[in-house]
Amino acid sequence: MSIALDPYVLDTLMADLVGHDRQPSAFLVYLYFVRHTSAAGKQTVTVALLDIAESTGLSKRTVQNAISWLVHRKLVAVTRPAATAVPTYRPLRPWRRS
Repeated sequence: MSIALDPYVLDTLMADLVGHDRQPSAFLVYLYFVRHTSAAGKQTVTVALLDIAESTGLSKRTVQNAISWLVHRKLVAVTRPAATAVPTYRPLRPWRRS
């Protein structure tokens, strides 16, 4: 299976997150979210931190930090129905105009 990836993600976002922000883990986590939403034809994915960590090869704490960075950069929106519930993530594409 293949997914369409916006050229901006590789041409600009990768250099920005990995080079400028020095957050390569944030780029990996963003790609994880894009893959799991695009492949399913959905805008969101509900997934536990441990599952993201196992899929990306990152530690759970590194995934938490990456998600915090992505939220700070307004590249991911996170919703939780309750404090202990599994979060739902929506990768954002602020470079696209609606």
